[in-house]
Order: sequence, then C-alpha cells, then structure tokens
Amino acid sequence: MATTNDVVLIHVDNKPGFYARIEEIAPDLKPGWWQVRLLVLTFPLQVFTWILDEFQLEGADFTMGGTPLRLETVVSPVEVERMEKEKEDRERQVRQRQEEGAPKVISLQDRRKK
Repeated sequence: MATTNDVVLIHVDNKPGFYARIEEIAPDLKPGWWQVRLLVLTFPLQVFTWILDEFQLEGADFTMGGTPLRLETVVSPVEVERMEKEKEDRERQVRQRQEEGAPKVISLQDRRKK
C-alpha cells in the first residue's frame, strides 16, 4: 500500500500519465476511505486531493469522471539494489552457519587446568 512520501506513477487511460508524491493520507468522513494529498511532479507543481479507498491505494483500478486511473508505487533502483544485496547477505550468512555447524562451547574450567 502506498504511504506518505511515496512516489507514485499515475496511470491515465491505462498508460503512464504523471508522477506524484503522496504528501498526506488522512481519514475521510466515510469509513474505509482516505483523503490523499498528492504533489503532482509537473511544471508548475500542483497539489491534488483525491478521496480513495484502501484498494485504490494498493493499486486497484478506479475511475474519475469516466477516466480510468491507477496508482503504482515507484521503487528507486537504488533501493531495489540495496534490498537484493541485503537478501544475498542473509542467504550467505545462513549457508555459512549451516556449513560450520553448531558453535563450539569452550569450558573456561577446562582452560584453567591447562
């Protein structure tokens, strides 16, 4: 689900339309609906407030004035690369632990006797 400060791509008529940053998500009077304030990244900058439900914030199709729209959360390529690196590091640590077996316990009492 898109959250505050996320950059989203707004699809208009099933084609990429424009980018926007979610500035604020506030509950609407109607339960299950949200007032979503968007900073539209165009020139000049514009601010829209749309009333959306949770499914629409998650990327479900909806219409406004008969025009099909959809929000798609944009993930930075830098963030994708960082997440992949973290995943590889975790997998490497798990393999390393499995190869090494259980850690050895060294008795301090046995060490004193030597």
